[in-house]
Amino acid sequence: MTTSQHIGAAGELLVQYRLVKLGIDSARLTTDSGVDLVAYAPGSASASTIQVKTQAVPSPSGGKGALSVGFFFPDDLRAELLAVTLLSEDVVWLFTRDEARALAQQHNRRGVRQLYWYMEPRPPRPGVTSPRHAGDMAPYLLEQRIGELFGLDGVPSSADEAAE
Repeated sequence: MTTSQHIGAAGELLVQYRLVKLGIDSARLTTDSGVDLVAYAPGSASASTIQVKTQAVPSPSGGKGALSVGFFFPDDLRAELLAVTLLSEDVVWLFTRDEARALAQQHNRRGVRQLYWYMEPRPPRPGVTSPRHAGDMAPYLLEQRIGELFGLDGVPSSADEAAE
């Protein structure tokens, strides 16, 4: 039986796997301090803290609607980056702390925010804030953020991967 701890650990490992494929070392933290990973990118010569939130599979919006994913995170996010993962698709989106806060559609009195979107394909729609679809979130895919957040030139080409 898969527990929420298994799902969370799998999400952290997925983020680590995707980062190491791009030349970024990371380590999991064993304490629950609001930081799951510390990543070091040679291009920026600095470390970044990451909190990871994971969904195993999309779920019907409202119980019966279109498939969607949603990620809850604290308003006082301690990590510099928020990685959200969808295990069924092996996909990782990466946000800065400020981006995650700004993009969250819900915020409650207990200090919890929620970032969510529908999974049905739809091309990006600049300026549209709600409802969001997977296409609107494409700019936040980990591979799209590497240069900006970690000082790397981008995703290795297939020729580079074959040489390794």
